[in-house]
Amino acid sequence: MHDDPTADRPRAAARRFPGRAAAGAGAVVVVALAAAWGMTAGSGPAARTAATADHAPDGGEAATPDGAEGTRSGAPQEDTEGGDPPEGRELTPFDTRYPAVGRLDERLLKAVQEAARDARDDGVEFRITSGWRSREHQQRLLDEGIEKYGSEEKARQFVNTPQKSTHVSGKAVDIGPTDADDWLIRNGSDYGLCQVYNNEMWHFELLTGRGGTCPAPLRDAAG
Repeated sequence: MHDDPTADRPRAAARRFPGRAAAGAGAVVVVALAAAWGMTAGSGPAARTAATADHAPDGGEAATPDGAEGTRSGAPQEDTEGGDPPEGRELTPFDTRYPAVGRLDERLLKAVQEAARDARDDGVEFRITSGWRSREHQQRLLDEGIEKYGSEEKARQFVNTPQKSTHVSGKAVDIGPTDADDWLIRNGSDYGLCQVYNNEMWHFELLTGRGGTCPAPLRDAAG
């Protein structure tokens, strides 16, 4: 009867602690089993991975193995409908497992991530309120805008068509909250990021080179 893989653990523990073995075999068995099982449950790669996941950088996903903050080589993207932010979660520029962030144009995403790190030094945190969108998602927003404003002409001042939307192409990102928008309006050109529309202080695109001059914002999305 030696099929139980735990049968040798008390004897191994007794060899490591001869004093305790002499004092009482029963006590050694209890201590050894507790120690052996505790080591199995609390150590090893799986336990270290779980601990690391609770301390991800930038308030987003855990770093990739080489220490990079949330790049496209990170965890697989989750299916969130058409670029909708996940319910009950605020996205940061480093939450690349979510399509709204992970499917942004790579140059745009890199610029926003760099700006977000520098803004944090000034006590400002970036949140992505909307990023990449599917054509279906964009059409739904336009339909909702038409219902809200009473006509497509008025809705187009705030929502572009799927054919023209830079969100659909992944070349636009909406940033919040207001202090982050203000920071990016003042400093965004250092990263090539520019406010695009006068009536949308949160909408940014790469419209100049690093350190260049942003063009004057358009009146609205219809312009």
